[in-house]
Amino acid sequence: MQRLIMIVALIATALMLEGRSCIAGDPLTVASDFEGASVREVEVDEAIRSISFMPGGDPVRGWPCWWYFKINGITPGEAITLRLRGSTATVPKPGSPLQKPLAASWSMPAQATFSIDGQTWLHTGKGTRQDEWMIYTLKSEAASVFVAWGPPYTPTTAAKFVRAMSEKSPSAKAAELCRSRGDRPVPMLHVREGERTPKQRFSVWVQARQHAWESGSSWVAQGFAEWLLSDNADAAWLRQHAEIFIVPIMDVDNTATGNGGKDAQPQDHNRDWSAQPHWNEIIAAQRKVSDLIAAGRMDVFLDLHNPGPDDPTFFFTLPDDQLKEPMIGLRDRFIDLAYARISKIKPLIPMSNKPKVTGANYHPLWRQISANWVSLNGNPHTVSLCLETIWNSPSSTTEGYRAVGNNLAAAVREYLAERPERN
Repeated sequence: MQRLIMIVALIATALMLEGRSCIAGDPLTVASDFEGASVREVEVDEAIRSISFMPGGDPVRGWPCWWYFKINGITPGEAITLRLRGSTATVPKPGSPLQKPLAASWSMPAQATFSIDGQTWLHTGKGTRQDEWMIYTLKSEAASVFVAWGPPYTPTTAAKFVRAMSEKSPSAKAAELCRSRGDRPVPMLHVREGERTPKQRFSVWVQARQHAWESGSSWVAQGFAEWLLSDNADAAWLRQHAEIFIVPIMDVDNTATGNGGKDAQPQDHNRDWSAQPHWNEIIAAQRKVSDLIAAGRMDVFLDLHNPGPDDPTFFFTLPDDQLKEPMIGLRDRFIDLAYARISKIKPLIPMSNKPKVTGANYHPLWRQISANWVSLNGNPHTVSLCLETIWNSPSSTTEGYRAVGNNLAAAVREYLAERPERN
């Protein structure tokens, strides 16, 4: 009898182990040895198949809110749990901005982003907040999956896209804005079509990602370029009447290394538009924009960002008392045209038609913010704006961001078509 009991117990144990192996045969592991990756404090619980972590990144190199890594060892079809908590990192150096941990909400999207192939990015279901943790459930049909704060857009992605657009259209040229301080290329797309001389053309400058963690802004820039080089007749008009410069990633070094970029030392990229910029990207962009201003043809300058976790899409502007006509009226006209298009995107991209102000009450270095610098130093007709595109929405996907870029480009065309042509 005792022997029979032992045999039954062994069979039961074997069946239990076999059942467990059907659910999860391999141990879960985390990899972050690739471009743009960022994660720390990783703990794997094999019993419940969960991964606990916090964002990585050096806080001296910007806000530690970006996270991006790869999970291996998944049994296809199983559900695993991601347990995220905010970074505990601080910067103890005197004068540094991050004296206490960043609010966890900056690193906790309502839905995490994942991809099996690193190309197509999808949302998980909505996460659940439990005390200091945000809990996401992820079900993968592959043994490995990438997970991230939002859809990643690396310097390699930017270089491939710029090259692909130049190969697609003879109107587009893959260029390099400069080399970064880390000796990385900063890809730029230069677009113009037809025989008009530079003097006869409007000028449009579009840049994204002065803050490395704001990955959605690069997808907006890509959407702008895709519309611009499409077969749309309005896009052809814009190519023929304007010269357009598009920089998908300004802060390539922090983007490549998985750092946040915002408030990076010794200077935030978007506070570096001064008489003596620190970053090579700002030096090069400022020089090119200054040349356009000197030629009297800096028409539209757009700096692309992602805002706070609870903010909709909106424009930043300077207070009216810092500007003169016709700049104020032209700026407001452009905002109206862009709002009319972006606010009607389906599925909905929440957008406010009330711009926020970036004057003296916004930041001590408000004059050195890129869009402000261009407004203060530009031509009387220059429209210079920062567009903040919502990142914490079901529509904050590659498709949603690109749709914003499409409509922003269409708004630029509509606006410039109202302006007197240059001869």
